[in-house]
Amino acid sequence: MSRDGSVTPLNVTVLEDQPLREECEPFDSTNNYNPETPIAIDFGSFNVRAGYVNQASPSHVFINELTRYRDRKLAHTFTYIGNDTLLDQTVCSQAKSPFDGSLITNWDYVEDIMEYTFNHLGVVSDNGVRNPLLINERLGCLASQRNNWYQILFESFNMSKVTFGIDSLFAYYANNELDKDGIVIDCGNQDTNVIPIVNGKAILTESKRIDCGGSQAIDFLSDVMTLKYPYFPTKLSGYQYRKMYENYCYTSQDYNKDIDHYLTLDNLSDKNIVIEAPFTEILQPQKTEEELRIQAEKRKETGKRLQEQAKQKRIEKLIQKTEEYEYFSKVREQLVNQSKKAALSILQNAGFDDERDFKKYMYNLEKSLKKAQAIETDGADDNTEEEEHKFDLVDIPDADLNEEQIKEKRKQRFLKASFDARQKAKEEKLRRQKEEEESKKREEEWRQTNLGGWIKDKRGKLAVVVKKRKDKVKLKEDMKDRKSQASQKRMKNLANLAEDTPQSGSKRSRQQATIDNDPNDTFGANDDDWSVYNDVTQNPEALDELIEEDYREILELESQLLEFDPNFTEEDTLDAQYDWRNSVLHLFLRGPAPHDGEDVHEQHQMHMNIERIRVPEILFQPSIGGLDQAGIAELCETILLRKFDSKPSRLSQSALNMVNNTWLTGGNSRIPGTRERIVKEFTQFLPVNTPISVHQSSNPTLDAWNGMVKVGNNKELFDKTSITKKEYDEFGADYIKEHQLGNISYF
Repeated sequence: MSRDGSVTPLNVTVLEDQPLREECEPFDSTNNYNPETPIAIDFGSFNVRAGYVNQASPSHVFINELTRYRDRKLAHTFTYIGNDTLLDQTVCSQAKSPFDGSLITNWDYVEDIMEYTFNHLGVVSDNGVRNPLLINERLGCLASQRNNWYQILFESFNMSKVTFGIDSLFAYYANNELDKDGIVIDCGNQDTNVIPIVNGKAILTESKRIDCGGSQAIDFLSDVMTLKYPYFPTKLSGYQYRKMYENYCYTSQDYNKDIDHYLTLDNLSDKNIVIEAPFTEILQPQKTEEELRIQAEKRKETGKRLQEQAKQKRIEKLIQKTEEYEYFSKVREQLVNQSKKAALSILQNAGFDDERDFKKYMYNLEKSLKKAQAIETDGADDNTEEEEHKFDLVDIPDADLNEEQIKEKRKQRFLKASFDARQKAKEEKLRRQKEEEESKKREEEWRQTNLGGWIKDKRGKLAVVVKKRKDKVKLKEDMKDRKSQASQKRMKNLANLAEDTPQSGSKRSRQQATIDNDPNDTFGANDDDWSVYNDVTQNPEALDELIEEDYREILELESQLLEFDPNFTEEDTLDAQYDWRNSVLHLFLRGPAPHDGEDVHEQHQMHMNIERIRVPEILFQPSIGGLDQAGIAELCETILLRKFDSKPSRLSQSALNMVNNTWLTGGNSRIPGTRERIVKEFTQFLPVNTPISVHQSSNPTLDAWNGMVKVGNNKELFDKTSITKKEYDEFGADYIKEHQLGNISYF
């Protein structure tokens, strides 16, 4: 069984596209409509939550998006709002929010969304909306934003009175009384706010904001996953990234420690999440057993035919090389005892420039001939000696033969030359085998007499071969990139070779030079020329063969060291070094399992590992996401230890009350581990034995709306915090009524 056979298969979660709705948003009945009942609307940048204050929960929760769809057939433009944008995929893809970041930028959308909300709440219009309204605004709301709200609510909808309040303070009031000290940490969709509350009043001048919320976290997740998988075959939607963030991310209790040990095999087996993007799989038609059998026979016949053709070409090539070698060997014999001038004349008549050119040509020819003989010997038949008697016509003159016998004689000459070449190759093979046996015997004696020196020599050879193979593998990768230095150098060398090509009328054109035996090719005189060959070759299979040869040599050396070197283990082998279990990059990209790049399912899979804790960490370390701001822990530390008469060694009573009544709210606070992380951070920077109490409601996304309901049901408080239509007409759009739950004129 292979090592990969024991690996537990990974669980794969298929991401779903955003589901479409089958029905429109329902309308509330107008039968029970009461114009005196206040309406509470949490107008968030992601969701709108609307309902009457006499209800336990908002009757309508929908996404804060709008789209205008033009139907060309009907020549009419339709407006889709909220969940109704999910009725059709085209409409859904065009939906936009009135927000740009944390600010409202499209007030036409806001007016349409508010009208849509009132209609679905069953409001009966009587020259406007008669119900009082409670609505939220962000901390430090700009005057221009509030002015636009005034105009829409008082002028477009003719409302009687409206209460504006900060959503964070509404959420705090939903779980506390107004006279209690505390601190509220609001993790919203667009930003995160930290607001201290003393004697029931928010100290807005000491409040802090981080320009990072759930939306920025999702964008950050999208960026890191796109960077991680730049060639991912499909593009994920914002909805899918949001689901990935909400379902699989969690806040680490010790980020620096966890990130150091996250990419380990044991840890990833529990925490790695495999996510598969939806795609349409093309299934290949299944063939019957008979069709498979016929296909296998055809492949076998084709392979046999190609082998015969290749063998025939090798034999022809071997005969050609043998004839050339015999011819030029005679030329070499003629050079013996000749003067330099006579020798040069003989060489020039043979087509060479000088003696050096001739020697290099013979070196290459001998090397090519040995290689061809070795290949032919490996495939030779042991019974080829029986063919010798078939060459009976070779020595008979043509004059004594008829036409048919002459044809047979030519065939026998070819077969005899092939037979002689194989015999010589056999003899050469036997000679090499004998030399190898003698070499093994000498090496065996050396190992027995000097094991330390033998091991040192083998380790040195292994290191050299491993480096050679590594360089060739890198060169192979570089050659695939036409912009790489290796590829550009190869093209330059090819151009130079093209310029140096001899004219077709040269004296040696009869030699039919090939890539193996080109007489003009001086390659091979130096072993370093092989690296140049890798640069200029146009045949990538040749480089693959060299890499494979190095690999076989490495395996041979490793097997010897494993047997005789006690300090050389399986972990030191090349395969172990390239095992995916030892590759941090593989664990990061592909998780704790081998990867099959040909599997279409694995091509559409992402692995979430360190992103699960890295993305939520931007609330505590915004610099991870590119923000030059302090995190939640630093902001709380500044407020609790350096404000309200507190010191790092001693907290004031107000600070103690805040620590004992810290509230975590907002949709982004639902990420698992966030509350526990805040408790841990508080424990680290607060004095020893300081009592800490961090609270979180069961549904933080409804805290702000529940706070509005609580205010709406408190008539005295509601009247104190609301702005009437009369006050708006009298004081104008710049008027702001300050109260415990809203902004102040300072902003």
